[in-house]
Amino acid sequence: MKNLIIASTSTLHGGSYLEYLMPPLEDHFSGCGTITFIPYARPGGISHDDYTGKVAEAFALLGKKVIGLHEFDDPVKAVQNAEAIFTGGGNTFLLVSQLYQFQVMEQLAGALKNGTPYLGSSAGSNITGLTMQTTNDMPIIYPPSFKTLGMIPFNLNPHYLDADLQSKHMGETRETRIREYHQFNSVPVLGLREGSWLDVKGETIILKGDLKARLFRQGQQAEELEPGSDLSFVK
Repeated sequence: MKNLIIASTSTLHGGSYLEYLMPPLEDHFSGCGTITFIPYARPGGISHDDYTGKVAEAFALLGKKVIGLHEFDDPVKAVQNAEAIFTGGGNTFLLVSQLYQFQVMEQLAGALKNGTPYLGSSAGSNITGLTMQTTNDMPIIYPPSFKTLGMIPFNLNPHYLDADLQSKHMGETRETRIREYHQFNSVPVLGLREGSWLDVKGETIILKGDLKARLFRQGQQAEELEPGSDLSFVK
């Protein structure tokens, strides 16, 4: 049975890394001693070792050991044998490219379908959808496919921002870009605001956190979903 926490972001303003998620994560990873961390998104281009060290420092508060996937000679077997998996944020194009390069995209999907506890934040959440096409990231590298894990039957837009009506900025809003996506694609998109996350148990998908999420469907008005909503109806 799928067991995922899919978070819009790893860090809230004024808080430390993963701080706001620690209470649910303590329960989520309660049966795991070691978490395998996928550092491929590399925010700001930091090294895999430095990124893994940052994650290890956070999870030490829960008494968990963290090992970076890059530390294994065989990443495919590492994913297959992982007690739990966390994929962090950064650039989704880079993350997806490396998941395909190291041939772990399919193995990761299989592990999650079989119930391996998973945490994703930002780019690591983007990849839980059907495709990565609604990421906010720049295409700094060309992945072999936009297809991702398909753990939820829609796409995500993490860090979703509402339009600032007082701003003089004339560029596209997040809503505009998602509507552009729906000119050519029918997959629903969930705008997940920072501080919100999805709790996935089997086929049940519950919106958690204090904020609403914004659901976009092709040819329909956007819909605000309340915290606690079951998103299993979204197809």
